[in-house]
Amino acid sequence: MENDKSGSHTRYDLKAHVVWITKYRRAVPVGEAALRARQLIREICAVEEVTILKGHVSKDHVHLLVGYPPSLAASKLVQRLKGKSSHTLLQEYTELRRRFWGARLWARGYFVVSSGNVTDEVILAYIAGQDQERGDGDFRVAEEVK
Repeated sequence: MENDKSGSHTRYDLKAHVVWITKYRRAVPVGEAALRARQLIREICAVEEVTILKGHVSKDHVHLLVGYPPSLAASKLVQRLKGKSSHTLLQEYTELRRRFWGARLWARGYFVVSSGNVTDEVILAYIAGQDQERGDGDFRVAEEVK
């Protein structure tokens, strides 16, 4: 809980592992274009108040472990990262425009999985151990206080 952040009425520590690939899994030139992609990703994350915990720009995919606020959906984050970086990279590097026609650098999909410091088993045990319970076995209601 020492890494959690707070909003006006919220305390949170949301993390996600995000991966996306280049279109046709083609290799993007390493070097300057990869450094520029990293810089763009950092800028976009700063604007969106997203913390990059770890990241890697590979020749044909990008891996990120990010911490993000609850007001930002993971899908919107990926949309902004892929859209803005693709647009800028294709504008700045003509060799990328020749290899990735159709104004798209990244493939359509992406992979995202939430990450945290508590496992599913711990959460299940916590929920199962709550006070007096009533209702069905999977989704219970606490007894009313009299």
